[in-house]
Amino acid sequence: MPTIDSIMLEQRAAMFTKRSIKTASKQAGLRLAMSMLDLTTLEGKDSPEKVRSLCRKALHPYSGGEGPIHVPVPSVAAVCVYPALVPVAREILFGSSVKIASVATGFPSGQYPLEVRLEDVRQAMGAGADEIDMVINRGAFLSGRFDEVAHEIREIKAACGYGHLKVILETGELETYDAVRRASDLAIEAASSVPGADPLQDGEVFIKTSTGKVAPAATMPVTLVMLEAIRDHFRATGIRIGMKPAGGIRTAKQALHYLVMVKETLGDEWLSPHLFRFGASTLANDILRQLTKQAVGRYMNAYDFSES
Repeated sequence: MPTIDSIMLEQRAAMFTKRSIKTASKQAGLRLAMSMLDLTTLEGKDSPEKVRSLCRKALHPYSGGEGPIHVPVPSVAAVCVYPALVPVAREILFGSSVKIASVATGFPSGQYPLEVRLEDVRQAMGAGADEIDMVINRGAFLSGRFDEVAHEIREIKAACGYGHLKVILETGELETYDAVRRASDLAIEAASSVPGADPLQDGEVFIKTSTGKVAPAATMPVTLVMLEAIRDHFRATGIRIGMKPAGGIRTAKQALHYLVMVKETLGDEWLSPHLFRFGASTLANDILRQLTKQAVGRYMNAYDFSES
């Protein structure tokens, strides 16, 4: 396994923030970022009313009517909710392009018995989820029980059936870049080698940085380590694994930095919701504020856009 040079990695990641993106390209990048959003609510106080409101925003992020943004703003890629709220999301999103993603497997700790975690997945899929965001057992991983972690990923991938799987590493708990790389390689290999499964298709499996419940969450150096694992897997197999940084990406400027990094590390093929997502709850409104600034020359107030 490669050993990560942390100084060079962080310098390389910082370079992506120095690219100059001009007006037309910036607008295109902002709309692309919006289309890549997994609009997320994962709070203990989540209610059906909140999820319905979030789903309406997912379908129509900009509700300005005859407002300053004249070019249509795309729908987001997915709405991510707890399994119990998947049926509520399905009421609004069924038949649309917006996918229903659900966290499962004892989110966010991943410390439940495997059969409980598998049943969590089955129930979410049975309720109408299109995608499962699972968490690995970090205790097992950090204890060196790599075969156990790989076995659990394969079992959960099988339980997803037709659904897509995003494997959350919770990089804030992995402590080193070397551990992030090892976990990335393990997750990709395990999800790609489910006994009896059909050959893996592009975008069927993602690796994801974080639950959003642990700090630090997504960072550019950590994401770069994971992108390089995806690149190396593609070079070896020809299969494109997806990537989802989640947690802490709040501004449109940050999102554009991530898109530059994806383009320069993996290429244009990954600049699609099919292969790259942002896990976020507040990013959508900052993208809208940037788009309106491009149109009218000033920032709109925060209350001009709905929170969900």
